[in-house]
Amino acid sequence: MLHRVHSPADLRRMNRVELKQLATELREELLQSVSRTGGHLSSNLGTVELTIALHHVFNTPEDRLVWDVGHQTYPHKILTGRRERMATLRQLNGLSGFPRRDESEYDTFGTAHSSTSISAALGMAIAAQMKGERRRAVAIIGDGAMTAGMAFEALNNGGMAHAGKVPNLLVVLNDNDMSISPPVGALNKYLARLMSGSFYAAAREGAKQVLKNAPPLFELARRLEEHAKGMVVPGTIFEELGFNYVGPIDGHDLDALIPTLENLRDKPGAQFLHVVTKKGYGYKLAEADPITYHGPGKFDPAVGIVKPATAPKPTFTQVFGQWLCDMAAADPKLVGITPAMREGSGMVEFHRRFPERYHDVGIAEQHAVTFAAGLACEGFKPVVAIYSTFLQRAYDQMIHDVALQNLPMVFALDRAGLVGADGATHAGAYDIAFTRCIPQMALIAPADEPELRRALTSAYRHDGPVAVRYPRGSGVGLAAGSDLEPLPWGRGELRRETSASPGSRRRLAILAFGTLLYPALEAAEALDATVVNMRFVKPLDEELLLSIARSHDALVTVEEGCLPGGAGAAVLESLQSAQLNLPVLTLGLPDRFIEHGDPALLLSMCGLDAAGIEASIRARFPTAVAAGHLRTVANA
Repeated sequence: MLHRVHSPADLRRMNRVELKQLATELREELLQSVSRTGGHLSSNLGTVELTIALHHVFNTPEDRLVWDVGHQTYPHKILTGRRERMATLRQLNGLSGFPRRDESEYDTFGTAHSSTSISAALGMAIAAQMKGERRRAVAIIGDGAMTAGMAFEALNNGGMAHAGKVPNLLVVLNDNDMSISPPVGALNKYLARLMSGSFYAAAREGAKQVLKNAPPLFELARRLEEHAKGMVVPGTIFEELGFNYVGPIDGHDLDALIPTLENLRDKPGAQFLHVVTKKGYGYKLAEADPITYHGPGKFDPAVGIVKPATAPKPTFTQVFGQWLCDMAAADPKLVGITPAMREGSGMVEFHRRFPERYHDVGIAEQHAVTFAAGLACEGFKPVVAIYSTFLQRAYDQMIHDVALQNLPMVFALDRAGLVGADGATHAGAYDIAFTRCIPQMALIAPADEPELRRALTSAYRHDGPVAVRYPRGSGVGLAAGSDLEPLPWGRGELRRETSASPGSRRRLAILAFGTLLYPALEAAEALDATVVNMRFVKPLDEELLLSIARSHDALVTVEEGCLPGGAGAAVLESLQSAQLNLPVLTLGLPDRFIEHGDPALLLSMCGLDAAGIEASIRARFPTAVAAGHLRTVANA
């Protein structure tokens, strides 16, 4: 069946038997494809039938499908004409791992952060209403994404009448937190089809008309209906928000999905369908361990994921996780908080050892930060482990609830800088710029594993809010150690000195922030440059900076963050304040979104590997570097 599908229109010509065969083939195609490229697997295996049913029932792309997060859209990509390009998934110039409007007309809304689908679909539904169009808008959201406040803000707005009319919006809750339980069986399937059908709707509206002139009887009937539905479905809250709730139904049963979606497609107003799916469905290894198979690298489907024979270098995330356990053992006031990223943030062992001090608040970054602020007010020391890109969603809370009150807490910013295959939506490109401009916030950028431990300890012992940024993956492989020794607060260190004679004026100094210290050191060997490991973005070590500036002809700053407002900008501001005028070359991420691809390749393309740093310096100061001296001129 799969080779016959070039667009969703082909699905709409298939009968139920053919669609079931298609689901089997699509699931196998997914497994083979992801095993060759890496990517999200468990979530996509769980949405095969749902994706087929949606494209079969709705007239896509005229009807809008809006996926939440988007890491469950590989079946959608395959069925919408991108099957041949799946071999390029998450690679440079290849398919994105998430929906993108510039990739396909079937990707109606770009996404990779959670809980945006209902808001976006509601906007599309109201736009159709305002333009007099009959198309439908469908939001597909997971149970994890429903933990975010934004989803409920959208639901609260979605069930309301706009210009006297409730928009035609369907919300599909993809509930994959549990296996199919006994209530989701034949009886439940029958009730779902009954409640989504025209007879039920007509009878319901007819009863309203009969009883509306007798308010006590109308209220009694409404309560009876509500409680009757509440006995078999958990939909009362959605009904109260103005949605007609249907479900839960088996999200892997096309015989249940298709007729229910057909009924809901033809019903006006706000509808809510609750489907239950299983992550990893159809691949036993992923069903048994959906977390391990959530985002695997390449593997053999016949064997499954095999641990490497030799242990890889510890990641920065693992160094943080070990530090968290060690500091918690030393200080009973430590509380660890994550917004639904226990595994990704390295908190599994902390959760096991200190369950009473571990808090997973769900996908609710704003709540996570203010919840931590409340703990800090009562004398605890919160450590919020959060990806740099996700902290963007809690920026107001950082300013208003934490920094303004100068509360002592630590933000452990994982995935700072480029992240590779997940692309621009997950890159931590902006935390330096948006953190250093906040009064009373400090920011540390450690260069390697032992320095990360020391930076975290410094942050923890500081009496105020501190963010510590570190990248995804491994560092240079230095042993992190086990002590809890802090860094000297606000101090950088000289890591390499030029071979110029003592007391003479030196040519060039590279000021490195974070893990780019090591490519900077490599470039400095070729250029015979001084190298400073700055460590602190804020407070900047101005004493060391000004000393270096007064003894060198030119400076170069290097950071894995955006240049506008970044660490290089902080250096320029400091030099200007001290009325020092010398050439400064700032190197960092360019002022554009960096797409998905191999991390090392992306850094090279941005000129942030050793060769790129050296080349940029030679290009800026070609004559001076070749001649062995730099002219002291104004920035140009």
